[in-house]
Formats: sequence, structure tokens, C-alpha cells
Amino acid sequence: MTSARRIRVFFYGSFINRDVLAEAGFRPERIVVGRLPGFDIRIAPLATLVPSDEHAVYGVLCDATHEELGRLYAQSWVGEYLPEAVLVETWDGSWQTALCYIAASAAGQRAPRDYVDRIVGPGRALGFPEWYLARVADQAAS
Repeated sequence: MTSARRIRVFFYGSFINRDVLAEAGFRPERIVVGRLPGFDIRIAPLATLVPSDEHAVYGVLCDATHEELGRLYAQSWVGEYLPEAVLVETWDGSWQTALCYIAASAAGQRAPRDYVDRIVGPGRALGFPEWYLARVADQAAS
């Protein structure tokens, strides 16, 4: 029996894109833009996080069941991501605890342009800072 209990989760890579989520049958009712300090985003070739005292990562908070998260992270293209507890600052200044899935390791390859576009486009629509979007876009393969 699967629990329908919803867990707060922070997405920062292509899962900020509602179309990518919908491909796995996940349609969050509500998303909230947030900032995760203490990490930097690396796209090699998929997005992951690395600890950093100098950076922050922008993404979205939403609520999902364990079943929905299992479907998202079981997709063949996703790779191995493990959940960690994080503390995210929302744009209204509140702090929210959330699960955040981080890759066990980064392959070290540059990301395809279309993958990076799946992050930059929605990030721009969500109001992420331009300097951050430029930083993400710079990680695409030429």
C-alpha cells in the first residue's frame, strides 16, 4: 500500500520544467521559487549540486508523494540521485525544509544544449536572476 502523504521537494535542474515533470505523469498543484545557499549547480551532463560557500542554486519547491518521486527518479535517462535534507529560502523570505535529490556522481561531460534550455527557459519564466541563468547556460556543450 502506497502512502499519499506529500513531501516537500526542491527541484533545481530540468525538473523545474513543468513539461518534463508531466512526461513522468507528475503535475504539481503549486510551485514556489526558492534559493538554496551553500551549493553550486553543475551540469555534467545532467544537473547536480556541489557544496559551495560562495554560491546558491535557484529552483522550485513543490509537494510530491514518494510514489511520484519514485517515478521521476526511475526514468532511464535520469541516473542515480539520492535524497538529502536541505533548507531553502523562498522569495518571501521564509525558510522551508525539503528533500533535494543530488547525483551520486557527475559524469563530467558537458550538457547538450537542449537539456540546458529545459532549465534556462523555465528559469527565466519563473524570474530566476539573469546572472544565474547565464551561469547555467555556460555549462552547455558548444
